[in-house]
Amino acid sequence: MEIPLRVELTSAAEDLLRTLYKVHGPLMFHQSGGCCDGSSPMCYQAGEFRVGGQDVLLGELKVAGIQELISFWMSASQFEYWKHTHLTVDVVVGRGGGFSLESPEGKRFLIRSRLFTEHEWEILEKNPVTTGAY
Repeated sequence: MEIPLRVELTSAAEDLLRTLYKVHGPLMFHQSGGCCDGSSPMCYQAGEFRVGGQDVLLGELKVAGIQELISFWMSASQFEYWKHTHLTVDVVVGRGGGFSLESPEGKRFLIRSRLFTEHEWEILEKNPVTTGAY
């Protein structure tokens, strides 16, 4: 029984991550669930954002051309709202704010989502998520 992925990337997101990787090196995502920019996935250099003990690791993303996996973390409070949801990181033209690495590129990451199927959710309920700093 394969565990469903909680987060994936569009090809546009992969392309932008390859560009960012060439400039910044290993990368990570965090989504806090706060207002404004906090509700968007923020991309940082790996380790640049300190992950807390209550943050949830949704997945480690593999991108062709990038040696390291890209971790995707979410605050526990945000995860409570989104735990039944499959997330897809996508890119749109336009500047986000904050400290996310893609801002100077004139693009921003965003989340597209769908509810897990009943079958997917049954599997996920039996496989707890990882929490805490790495």
